[in-house]
Amino acid sequence: MTATKKSRLAILTSGGDAPGMNAAIRAAALIAIREGWDVLGVRRGYRGLIDGDLRPLPAESVVDVIRAGGTILGSARCPDLEERPARDAARATLAEHAVDGLIVIGGDGSLRGARAIADPAEAGDGFATRVIGVPASIDNDVGFTSASIGVDTAMNTIVEACDKISDTASAHDRTFFVEVMGRASGYLAMTTSIASAADGVIFPEAHASEEEIVEHVVDTIERARARTDRPKRVVVIVAEGAGVPMERLQRAVEARVAERLGEPDGNFETRATVLGHVVRGGRPSAFDRLLASRLAHVAVKALIAGKTLKMAAWLLPGKIPSRLAVPSEADPYCWLVDLDAALVATERLRRGTSQMVRWGVRIFEELGTSLAM
Repeated sequence: MTATKKSRLAILTSGGDAPGMNAAIRAAALIAIREGWDVLGVRRGYRGLIDGDLRPLPAESVVDVIRAGGTILGSARCPDLEERPARDAARATLAEHAVDGLIVIGGDGSLRGARAIADPAEAGDGFATRVIGVPASIDNDVGFTSASIGVDTAMNTIVEACDKISDTASAHDRTFFVEVMGRASGYLAMTTSIASAADGVIFPEAHASEEEIVEHVVDTIERARARTDRPKRVVVIVAEGAGVPMERLQRAVEARVAERLGEPDGNFETRATVLGHVVRGGRPSAFDRLLASRLAHVAVKALIAGKTLKMAAWLLPGKIPSRLAVPSEADPYCWLVDLDAALVATERLRRGTSQMVRWGVRIFEELGTSLAM
């Protein structure tokens, strides 16, 4: 009697790493193994898929990785995927390893890569691999999901750093700029400015000119100088995509303060802290571990049910037509979103034209000077 061939799942992480990716790998692998599937891990993202770098992922290799940041599978940028020969090579690898389902864990570029590989118009009827995306991006810039894996940990890292910076800023009545990651998205800057009780925030979606940004900061410093009951410290969180080089911003603010507030030249100095890749690292928070596990669970169950070109999403914001998103049968808090629709929504987020972005900008316009009270 011929043994029945086992179905096979491949898991790939791509783009910038995000805390919680390992939790998603773990959940996807363990659920698939429980369902009788073989599981392979793709090393180095799409670069590894093109090169055929796939390895078995037995249960014992993933059972303890939930605590670790980064990704045990590794990641790499792969501009080659924009070319047809590279995509053909990726599809050939999937066919060679008889992969029935591919889970892609990553952000916008990773999900676009998944869509390109599985594009029916290019892959043809002979392409048998089903593809589901799982959003993982500390920037929270993936459309049609309220949260992406890694965001919560990144926010906690920023808030902890700002709390410590605030201590020394208060001791010296000093002004600090804290630059946080986020690419073209100001989500991390906006949310952590509230959570850390920052005095000001600069984010790209506001589309403020450099002159307007300088005036905003100097106004904030002036209000702080008027305090009589507590330290005159100022902490301003700056999104890296805001478009003003930190050193130039510091010099412009220092010059304007000297001019407007009558500070002797050189008497007023600002300080800058660029958190950079510290925001990406560290052990994932409990929420990111749970979010990653639940999204991966939904993604694997969708693949087993025969779904493809979908993305697992968390608590969809707003009302979305049922043709674009349906509640997951595997988790009441998760949805299955059409991958094309998610990518369109992501592009709107990046352009600043989505309802969620406009809502965020309006909220901060309404807050006005409240942050620096």
